[in-house]
Order: sequence, then C-alpha cells, then structure tokens
Amino acid sequence: MNWKNIPSLHALRAFEAAARKKSFTAAANELNVTEAAVRQHVRGLEQWFGKDLAERSGKGLSLTEDGQLLASTTSDSFQTLAHGVNNLMRKEEDRPVTITLPPAFAEIWLMPKLERFWKEHPEIEVNLTPSLSLADPRKDTFDLAIRYGLGDWPGLEATPIASAEYVVVAKPGLVEIATRGDLNDLKTYAWLFETTRQEHRDWAERHGLNFDAQANRHYPTNSMVIAAARAGHGLSLQSRALIQTDLELELLEELYAEDNAPLGYYLVAHSKLSTKARVFADWALRGSNHQ
Repeated sequence: MNWKNIPSLHALRAFEAAARKKSFTAAANELNVTEAAVRQHVRGLEQWFGKDLAERSGKGLSLTEDGQLLASTTSDSFQTLAHGVNNLMRKEEDRPVTITLPPAFAEIWLMPKLERFWKEHPEIEVNLTPSLSLADPRKDTFDLAIRYGLGDWPGLEATPIASAEYVVVAKPGLVEIATRGDLNDLKTYAWLFETTRQEHRDWAERHGLNFDAQANRHYPTNSMVIAAARAGHGLSLQSRALIQTDLELELLEELYAEDNAPLGYYLVAHSKLSTKARVFADWALRGSNHQ
C-alpha cells in the first residue's frame, strides 16, 4: 500500500465523525478536540480531493454527493478496523495468563497458593513454564516472569515478591547444637547443591566452602536438593521463601541465616498487561505478604 495516495488518517477520522454526527461540535466532543480542529481537517480533505465534501449551515452540516460517498467508505473502513482490533483484544483476553519462573519457585512457593487464586478467579486460566533461562516478557510469549536477582532489568517493571534471604537448613537433629549458627563449624558437614545453581556456587566461594568437594552431593533440581535435606543427607543453602513452610512444619531446621537484600525474587512484566495478567500480578503481590 502506498500511503502517499491516502490523505491523513486524522483528517479522515475527523470527517467520519462529523459526517456521522452531522455536526462539527458533536464530532469535536467525541474526539476530544476543538471544533476548529475538526473544521480544519475537513477543509484539508476538500483541498486534498479538490472537491466540496460538506455544506456548512451554522454548527450543523450536510454532505455533498462526494461527501456522502467518502462518508460511506470511511464509516465502513473504521468499523472494519474497530472490529479487527476488538477481535484481537478479545483473543488476548481469552487466552491463559502465561508465566515463566524458576522450577523450584513454581513447585514450592507458587503451586500451593494457586488453589486460592482459582477460588477467587475461576475464570482465569494460568499456564506455568518452569525454566532456568532468563525470559524477557517483551520479546517472548509470556505475560509475566518471576526472576531471581537485584530487580534492575531495564525496560521492565520489577516488583519484589519474595525474600531471597539465605538460610542454611538441615533435618532436625542432624547438626550438633554446639555448631549451629557458626558457619565455619558447618563447613565440616556434607552439603547439598543444585548442579546449575550459579548463585549458590558464588555464595560457597565467597564463604570459603568448596562447592565441588567430594563429600558434597549435587542434584539436577532444587526440589531434589530440598527432598535430600529433609531426608538428612546433608546441609542445604536455600532462599527463605522456598523453605519457610518446611521450617514451620519442622521438616527442616534453620542453622544459619544471612540477609542478602536487595537480592530476591521479583515479579517482572512489561508495561502493558492484559486485564487477566494484571489481576494475577496484583493477586500474587498481595499473596507475597502472607507467606
């Protein structure tokens, strides 16, 4: 399509409204512009076509034969455009809310809360995509992402959803009382790590703990790490948000805590969310205060 052969869409929109309302004033009110602006657009179209389109009578108007032809064409075209836009918006609103997030966070933090969400919003379907990759909601087919980090991702809205305070935990009774709270004493025990968890490897190196020591055990997922810790296989470094329930049920006990704010889990989104995605985001952020 050669847009040079088509007059200004703003002018066509102003003419369509004036022709439909048969009034410059009513068209101006509908478009939230001045009456002078509408009149100017119509005059501009007449100059572009080299034809009279409307006959002015006070604040009202009547269309010439050419004006009636253009009015019919613009009305049909704008209705078709509006229909297409509305269909696309309905399609967007009808599809599930898609969320990408770390597997352990999905299983341990979010899944137990989803039943409460569906009781409040049974009409909203939610699709979870557990992944360790750093998805970008602006480019990928996700509405929302939950990320671990500092919350400083340019161009994205990032809101804290769960603390990442590090806690060293183990099965109750595994560690002697005398060594609890002293990280140096805890280094003598076997540790359990997720194989690809870079932030835990970095933490171990900062604290003089050999991540790859022969006594330590490594698992492909954090859920397996937590299961091994519950079974008494060793010590585990976890974000408090992921093991808070285990601590409350006394399946694990806290041996050492270290606050690494502002590190945490963040709900990440682009600026324009569907209505359903916004509902879920608001619910998740409220729920994060009731862990």
